[in-house]
Amino acid sequence: MSTHKHIDQLCAVVLVLCLLLTFAFINGVALGIRPAASALGYESRLFDTGRVHTIDLVMDNWEEFLETCENEEYAQCSVLIDGEAYQNTAIRAKGNTSLTMVSAMDSDRYSFKLEFDHYDSGRTYYGLDKLSLNNIIQDSTYMKDYLTYQMMGAFGVAAPLCSYVYITVNGQDWGLYLAVEGVEDGFLRRNYGGNSGELYKPDSMSFGGGRGNGREFRMDDFGNPEEGAALSSNPPADPVFQKVPGEDGRAAGGGSAKFAGGPGGGMGSDDVKLRYIDDDPDSYSNIFQNAKTDITKADQSRLIASLKALGEGENLENVLDIDRVLRYFVVHNFVCNGDSYTGSMVHNYYLYEEDGRLSMIPWDYNLAYGTFQSGDATSTVNEPIDSPVTGGDSRPMVDWIWEQDEYTELYHQYFREFLETVNITGLIEQTAALIAPYVEKDPTAFYSNQEFQTGAETLGDFCRLRTESILGQLEGTIPSTSKGQEEDASSLVDASFIRLSDMGTMDRGGGFGDGERPFPSDSQQEGAAIPFPAEDAPAFSQARGQPAAILRSPEDSASPSGDLPGESLAAVSGSTWLLAAVSCGILLAGLLFACLYRRGNH
Repeated sequence: MSTHKHIDQLCAVVLVLCLLLTFAFINGVALGIRPAASALGYESRLFDTGRVHTIDLVMDNWEEFLETCENEEYAQCSVLIDGEAYQNTAIRAKGNTSLTMVSAMDSDRYSFKLEFDHYDSGRTYYGLDKLSLNNIIQDSTYMKDYLTYQMMGAFGVAAPLCSYVYITVNGQDWGLYLAVEGVEDGFLRRNYGGNSGELYKPDSMSFGGGRGNGREFRMDDFGNPEEGAALSSNPPADPVFQKVPGEDGRAAGGGSAKFAGGPGGGMGSDDVKLRYIDDDPDSYSNIFQNAKTDITKADQSRLIASLKALGEGENLENVLDIDRVLRYFVVHNFVCNGDSYTGSMVHNYYLYEEDGRLSMIPWDYNLAYGTFQSGDATSTVNEPIDSPVTGGDSRPMVDWIWEQDEYTELYHQYFREFLETVNITGLIEQTAALIAPYVEKDPTAFYSNQEFQTGAETLGDFCRLRTESILGQLEGTIPSTSKGQEEDASSLVDASFIRLSDMGTMDRGGGFGDGERPFPSDSQQEGAAIPFPAEDAPAFSQARGQPAAILRSPEDSASPSGDLPGESLAAVSGSTWLLAAVSCGILLAGLLFACLYRRGNH
């Protein structure tokens, strides 16, 4: 028998400690033990860029859904992705100006958003919760978005994954779309791990927001200069874009009412320009009301403090992810996107904040490569890399690069690295060859096949000349600032043979197909059976009573674990198994210690 009077208490303490350590490991993420970014599963499936994927949308009330697309309300559908079927998926139309533009064209070729977790928060497509299906409007090249995202990703920017998909509706051809990873939960886990920071999509309420924002925007109000005319960097004043200040000086809709005056100020409010205003969170409503993660007052205060430090140029390494921000702006400034943070509209970007450090995530580049207003090609190709902001307006997130020589030199170094390591021409040629057969048969295309071929060639020419100009700017043979180019334009690269509008423009949806809905062929009349891609593809009728079921082909896509696709494989990562194993080891060691201690004292 044990002679130690406290043996029972000691054993109890050891067991409690073991249980606490086990709890700590199991809940490591919540306690600050950070997992690294990891693969979830969807990256190598839908976003394999080596082929064009297939998506079949199955809805009994498709025509009724199209009639209500402008409301951007979710409807229920079934989705077949590369032969794998998902029931009870939510779908809605999406877009900023493109949504109303499609409707005005008497077209049904909307962009769509799929939510796999809308009706069941536990469901994903191999870890992917949201998916955008872009209709490739205003882009005769079919590649402006795709090329930019691919270049961003290749250069180390946390960018959305994307791939081409050929969509059918109830088995009937619909058209070639671009599938883009939603910048939401799945994206955050893939890039930042399970304990990610806060995500925002800053946008002024009067334009460019989707789900109701941007509805009043018309390109005719904004102004569209004639082809070849020099662009004015300061858009005309228009009541559509003006906020009415309240008595406290803030905009009636929230956020700062202060719009930059003078040439090229841009139409975004101070908060979407990421300027420090004051310490009141209400002054940043265009940021905080567009948060994509659940935020607290502490999160708001931390972001405001970072914006203040950024504006003052203090402790930049503590408030910026220097590497990621520089890489973002290198690619961003290469593609000349006026419909962006550095342009006059001041939107189309995500802001990521973690522990007070800020970085940018790219979004929406279908009007890049100088096609936002399609002005003079030579001036666009030679856009100065050291004066990238429209009209020279202040944008703190990029201004810091030129406030210290060391950052400017690093920015130039990154630009050289980008041009030397990313094969832009090869990417364009490879992509054009991949999608050409699908463009040719696209029944709802906004552009003809000939316009696509011309657009692709023009995109290649633009990128080649843009590379030539930037190399000259880096070497000092071409001025790299607006002032320098105004004083001496003799060395600018000549791009006068390029028509930017050949790549698609803001004010034109397309020509040949114009987004008309496809009519059923003789073999696919309404009411005919829906053809599936393979004989063994799953039948939806067998599972209409299973609201959360995900159907799949048993031969081609059986899960190794026997579970539903994208669920358990994406949810349990290697780090989770490691933590569980360590926790079990600690618990067993504690139990073994307690048993041996008691036995030794008998």
